[in-house]
Amino acid sequence: MTNKYPRFRVHTRRRLNGRVSNYYFYDNRGTGKPDVSLGSDYEAAIKRWHEIHNNAPRIAGTLEEAFGRWKDEVLPTYENVETRKGYAKNLAQLRPVFGTATWESVRFTHLKEYLKRRSAKTQGNREMSLLSIIWNWARGEDLTQVPWPAAGMERSRWKNSEDAREFEVTDVLFDAVYAEADSVLRDCMDVVTATGMRLTDVRTILLPGGDLLRLKANKTGKKVDFEISMSAVLPDLIARRRLLKADHLMLLSTPTGRPVSATMLRSRWDAARAAAAAKAEERGEDALAKEIRNMFLRDMRKRASDLADDLEGASKLLQHGSTQLTQRHYRTKATKLKPVR
Repeated sequence: MTNKYPRFRVHTRRRLNGRVSNYYFYDNRGTGKPDVSLGSDYEAAIKRWHEIHNNAPRIAGTLEEAFGRWKDEVLPTYENVETRKGYAKNLAQLRPVFGTATWESVRFTHLKEYLKRRSAKTQGNREMSLLSIIWNWARGEDLTQVPWPAAGMERSRWKNSEDAREFEVTDVLFDAVYAEADSVLRDCMDVVTATGMRLTDVRTILLPGGDLLRLKANKTGKKVDFEISMSAVLPDLIARRRLLKADHLMLLSTPTGRPVSATMLRSRWDAARAAAAAKAEERGEDALAKEIRNMFLRDMRKRASDLADDLEGASKLLQHGSTQLTQRHYRTKATKLKPVR
């Protein structure tokens, strides 16, 4: 026993081959309780001692041990800010449910029950994907040797079903909100529908020096160049931006020269959408007002996809790895076929 760790005791055993092994215990002599084995790993034993001696929640041997380490060691290594935010949000949902559980206690049925009870069904799937990532990382770190409970169940469709959101940004819908937007939101809508960029890229892409608008996508890291002169909206937008005295290098800017944040775009979109819907209701066009309210700023990527000549062009514009992804989640425009007779 030591003064630093009261009741911490070590038993040393010398084996026949001469190897010495240490086994750690929490000494319960005088309490009428049996000693508690803390294992043979010193660091893990100290953690367990702390849990017992200080009545702290048990961490060693539970998923919380992996959650804490993964958040501190792995999460910061993701370069994409949105990815880090998304994983942090998912982890915050998982920890209260699975944190205190030991690896051996988590069953496949528990994963299914979590998804069943989760109100946000699609988000629940994302949380399960993260749990799988952390679980397999923990195995690699020797925090557990228990296999992922859902291993081999990929074809059983045990996760919540995800239906692609079908929404077409028609000219009428686009024009209704565009008419109520300020210059910042209009520029954003123009850039997205012309290039198919994600909103994060629109906010962070640099003002070009020549006739090429160069993009390195935050999410995928892919690089593409857009010929400015071939666009109907980009030349004027970029010319106005070059005349603006701003203290930053981003393409998107406020009239006073400030960089545009996600909050700025969100508040401007909400205000313009609400105004457009209100005017539609004043005209007695309740169905149109409902559609306007159901439209999101990110749906401008859908409009960009539909403005492309064909599915392959739309897929390239959105920088997708396959046309199936574009067809399922973005392109709402029907394929035109020529009658054969």
